[in-house]
Amino acid sequence: MEQSDSHSDSSTDAGSLYRANAEGFFGEFGGAVLPPHLAGPMAEVAVAYAEASADPQFQEELQALLSKYVGRPSLLYFAENLTRQLGGARIYLKREDLNHTGAHKINHCLGEALLAKRMGKRKLIAETGAGQHGVALATAAALVGLECEIHMGAIDVAKQHPNVVRMELLGAKVVSVEEGGRSLKEAVDSAFGVYAAAPDEYFFAIGSVVGPHPFPTMVRDFQSVVGREARAQVLENEGRLPDLLIASVGGGSNAMGLFDAFLNDDSVRIMGVEPGGEGLEGDRHAATMTLGTPGALHGMLTKVLQNADGEPNAVHSIASGLDYPGVGPQHAHLESIGRAEYVSVSDAETLAAFQLLSRVEGIIPALESSHAIAQVIKVAPTLAPDAIIIANLSGRGDKDVDFVAELLRSQAPAA
Repeated sequence: MEQSDSHSDSSTDAGSLYRANAEGFFGEFGGAVLPPHLAGPMAEVAVAYAEASADPQFQEELQALLSKYVGRPSLLYFAENLTRQLGGARIYLKREDLNHTGAHKINHCLGEALLAKRMGKRKLIAETGAGQHGVALATAAALVGLECEIHMGAIDVAKQHPNVVRMELLGAKVVSVEEGGRSLKEAVDSAFGVYAAAPDEYFFAIGSVVGPHPFPTMVRDFQSVVGREARAQVLENEGRLPDLLIASVGGGSNAMGLFDAFLNDDSVRIMGVEPGGEGLEGDRHAATMTLGTPGALHGMLTKVLQNADGEPNAVHSIASGLDYPGVGPQHAHLESIGRAEYVSVSDAETLAAFQLLSRVEGIIPALESSHAIAQVIKVAPTLAPDAIIIANLSGRGDKDVDFVAELLRSQAPAA
């Protein structure tokens, strides 16, 4: 299965089929669905990002921080023990868990913080679910000298308490959101409300490839370093491109970061994994790509889990960072044109994957990343031994160990 890299360095950039148009639409998805008083501030961000993207000094500063502060490039690790245990394909893990702050989120948070400072903003504001985006943004804010305010659903504040402590130690103000389902969707609503009241003061640092234009493009661009590195690393290690990419999808930033550099490579199969929760037959899941329908959410047109009135449904996932009723519009577009496929795994499968990777490879993954590992466990044995899988290990599981320990105790049979 020898396969050469037919692309030059520059041609790893995806073509226009996979890029948003001037209005921020990926096919029928995306755009900026905003009230009039926010259209101007978002247009200002779009102009500022376009200028920063073309500014070598901005790009050099960001790349220097990624290298000297975050510790990039992150490792592409051959999971030999997991490969042997499962049989079938050779399994590589893109180790974003080894980044400073423990996840992929620092990649775009540094970019957003630098852009906010360039625009003259004083404060960063954002939502967080698992807390990794909040920690990364608080870290970036401390580094560049900006104030930081993080909104987090009350359920997630309790579930991810170590990350709340980290954010506060880094100087951020953490707002616990008690409304509605008290999870990620409500955190976004709350943060967006504060931003809407004072857009001149704040920069809304959206934590995924979601929201109004230009954020789906901007966050993807900042995260695309993951895929560019993985592409070069697998060519160096194996002499060819992978057969399959796998990454978890909530909003979808870690997945788009990995997928982007391979979109033009038709031989590379692309698979996103979303939360099946407690089962797709009920409402205790967040399987937006599987069961969602086109709609508007948080300033974008995308696929949404919604009721007949167009209101977002309550959602659930064992992983706080994935319990979101929408998805990045580029993911919706990639599915609509057949370039990527999306599947779901259950909470139980995710928990089993968390334990297996910990015991077999000595790597404790985030519950978000464990969704990707759960799909690897399903798929790898069905592939030939010379097939190659790259799974994005988007974050480490330190934040989840107390929650998982309590969950396992509750499931243990009575003595």
